[in-house]
Amino acid sequence: MSNDSTTTQAPDDGQSLDFIRSIIKKDVEAGKYGGRVQTRFPPEPNGYLHIGHAKSICLNFGVAKEYGGVCNLRFDDTNPAKEEVEYVDSIKEDVHWMGFDWDGQACFASDYFERIHDYAVKLIEMGKAYVDHQSAEEIRAARGTLTEPGTPSPHRDRSVEENLDLFRRMRAREFADGECVLRARIDMAAANVVMRDPTLYRIKHVAHHRTGDAWCIYPMYDFTHPISDALEGVTHSLCTLEFEDHRPLYDWVLENTSVPCRPRQIEFARLNLNYTITSKRKLKRLVDEGHVEGWNDPRMPTISGMRRRGYTPESLRMFCDMIGVNKAGGTVDVGMLEHAIREDLNSRAPRAMCVMRPLRVTLTNYPEGQTETLTLPVHPQNPDMGQREVTWSRTLYIDREDFVEEPPRKWKRLAPDQAVRLRGGYVMTCREVVRDGSGEIVELKCEYDPATLGVNPEGYKPNGVIHWVSAEDSVDVGINLYDRLFNEENPDGDKDTDFVDHINPQSLVVLEGARAEKNLASPRSDLPYQFEREGYFFFDAQQSQAQGKPVLNRTVTLRDSWGKGK
Repeated sequence: MSNDSTTTQAPDDGQSLDFIRSIIKKDVEAGKYGGRVQTRFPPEPNGYLHIGHAKSICLNFGVAKEYGGVCNLRFDDTNPAKEEVEYVDSIKEDVHWMGFDWDGQACFASDYFERIHDYAVKLIEMGKAYVDHQSAEEIRAARGTLTEPGTPSPHRDRSVEENLDLFRRMRAREFADGECVLRARIDMAAANVVMRDPTLYRIKHVAHHRTGDAWCIYPMYDFTHPISDALEGVTHSLCTLEFEDHRPLYDWVLENTSVPCRPRQIEFARLNLNYTITSKRKLKRLVDEGHVEGWNDPRMPTISGMRRRGYTPESLRMFCDMIGVNKAGGTVDVGMLEHAIREDLNSRAPRAMCVMRPLRVTLTNYPEGQTETLTLPVHPQNPDMGQREVTWSRTLYIDREDFVEEPPRKWKRLAPDQAVRLRGGYVMTCREVVRDGSGEIVELKCEYDPATLGVNPEGYKPNGVIHWVSAEDSVDVGINLYDRLFNEENPDGDKDTDFVDHINPQSLVVLEGARAEKNLASPRSDLPYQFEREGYFFFDAQQSQAQGKPVLNRTVTLRDSWGKGK
């Protein structure tokens, strides 16, 4: 709730402010709202938060913090048919995970149902609201167009007494769903179609997740939103651009009710990412039709999905800072999000080696039964993170993609009679290729140079450096190679094509039999890893428990590979 004792401190004048922060700065300097800044984040609990909500979270909580104010978490729970406690809990978890906390207890629009109802009664008494028995289709048809005025309802001129009685009977459950609604009496010829007697209340005989069966009439969002803002002491109500045409109605409600304050609504462009769908209805379809395994599938743009994939709150906040806040709409390149993730993970992720597609290597000149412990940095740019130990042995694994029999020009990996250095270890040269009965390569027999640990060989130059693990001292891990869910920049842009037809068939590649350093036998569930030369990975607790072994999800590749053979 509001805190009138809060004092605000505007950001330094030297900072570059977006248009919303500039407006708020001027309001603070003018002493508007007593110098207070209070915002709110008002999700509807009918689904899981996604990347677009992350932008709104960062903006609303960020602005409040910058000006020494507070931000409320308020659930717009006015549509009981689609809302569940599960979504309330997940939204709270997501906001906390993003690094923010709300002022006091979480608020609910349902907390104000009685007061909102009383304001509706007052509007009826003032002759500014009436009960309409037209059907939804009739109301829609009579609303008119952008060039033609609407047609007044035949019930528009009912008396105050009749409207009060009908509204009382609506609440008393005397009417069926859709039989009548309460509408504002404004102007059926208004240039803004939103102002042509909008609906304020509708009947829904559905139990509410908090109020149970106490109500069968529920206020519309456009009526609830400004009243809730005012009751909570919100000063700046930040909305996405689709509510710009609704601002006159927001102001009309405040002007015609005796609410305690007059918040200011400001609209900003919503986040649109290429290769991404954020429509709740379409995300639900992906889940319901089995295109993904659930709302927290790591390919989903939900905050819970991104968290499971290995995105960090720091990287999402960095991304929101990068894209900024503006009035004009547009599409943001998802590569900016991936860049923010790489920037954050590169600085914090401990390094490890994991061979995704193991190919056996036998060092024929290394003594059987002998091993040695090699020491590698946990993070080459951060000595404070310490060292890690890996085992060198006669039998190793390298990745199949690091060997070819007929190397192309400028090949920098292993080939017959060519040498490579194994990361943190020795230089080895391939001497023999072993195949099985079907002709598939199953083993390489190589010789290592014992004089090359930490020093360059004399008389020859290795092709490059590849990663490896010991066959005897490595662990079996499951690998999920996640990629963009859609292979079209605008998967919903073609009216003649179903958006699911643009699902990327390579958005998930499951690898079995991968081998990782022994340190990954029990990976930390809160720690991202950089698998050297492969990408950033995150422990999937859900799948690990199901499979009885560590399973790791690829968060993002080491560098952007899209546009290169995709």
